Amino acid sequence: MYAGYQNMGAGGRMSDPSEGKNILERVPIDPPFTLSDLKKAIPAHCFERSVIRSSYYVVHDLIVAYVFYFLANTYIPLLPTPWAYLAWPVYWFCQASILTGLWVIGHECGHHAYSDYQLIDDIVGFVLHSALFTPYFSWKYSHRNHHANTNSLDNDEVYIPKRKAKVAVYSKLLNNPPGRVFTLVFRLTLGFPLYLLTNISGKKYGRFANHFDPLSPIFTERERIQVVISDIGILAVLYATKLLVEAKGAAWVTCMYLIPVLGVHMFSVLITYLQHTHLSLPHYDSSEWNWIRGALSTIDRDFGFLNRVFHDVTHTHVLHHLISYIPHYHAKEARDALKPVLGEFYKIDRTPIFKAMWREAKECIYIEPDEDSEHKGTYWYHKM
Repeated sequence: MYAGYQNMGAGGRMSDPSEGKNILERVPIDPPFTLSDLKKAIPAHCFERSVIRSSYYVVHDLIVAYVFYFLANTYIPLLPTPWAYLAWPVYWFCQASILTGLWVIGHECGHHAYSDYQLIDDIVGFVLHSALFTPYFSWKYSHRNHHANTNSLDNDEVYIPKRKAKVAVYSKLLNNPPGRVFTLVFRLTLGFPLYLLTNISGKKYGRFANHFDPLSPIFTERERIQVVISDIGILAVLYATKLLVEAKGAAWVTCMYLIPVLGVHMFSVLITYLQHTHLSLPHYDSSEWNWIRGALSTIDRDFGFLNRVFHDVTHTHVLHHLISYIPHYHAKEARDALKPVLGEFYKIDRTPIFKAMWREAKECIYIEPDEDSEHKGTYWYHKM
């Protein structure tokens, strides 16, 4: 499994100019085009949402998830102990991967990209995300704020890097190979639940903020009732999990359900961390940030065969930040239509995923503006 993961993104394809130059070269910051120019470059049918087509992918993923469950529940207990210990991680990886695809569709519902009907989008997204321990409406609204303020040091909702002077002592102590391993494991396993519970790595508010408190400063007055609905969804899933534990036992529920869900959270953190953390990407303070600068300050990643399993969210992220309501089944075509217009403003990094994780953990520690630059509000990543 490790070898397969190492090979993700190492296909050696050089099909566009974005892949033929130094991938760490900084992107420009002043685009000569507008959002309207970009929309005109995309075929009209790419903006069309089909509830039938979108629902096909939900049913497809649910069937695959059931097949993985059936195989694991039926046959792994029959294996000799050493083989069972090998089989469980294979199941966890496969099930977490397909469930991440369902999580991505729930995320798409939050962007109103599932259908032409907001109610259908919210019902589907609420069910899928609640089942995967994600408070749908709460995350939908904070994620919307992220899209509205991408890479703004003052107003973005997540992945806000620190200035050099504010780098914590523990970050300096962990600036070594064992420390980076610990940091990556901590980020992948606990990053998403801590973000939901404590807003870690998120925007600094005047008081404590999280995704379960309807009075949290993350949300507006009109959003608070839907935060309560999100909480009810999570409580319902927790209660169903309790009943499962009583019926099947804690070990069964952990192996069949909870570990795959943890895998979903790990994949979501891994994907978004790599899409927003790169030496080539700028951040801006309020003196220089504008929406299109921020939206362009992301990068596509290549997860190999998992691109398709994840419904292409991995390598259409630049498009997604520019036009978030295009459904995933049109995303690649829309992205390819944008590339000639974006030119050097578009980047995809095909560095193998484990190598990319390590490089970003080592090189992207803090941000500072260039001393000799006239853009004092534009910040770039540096290592210690």
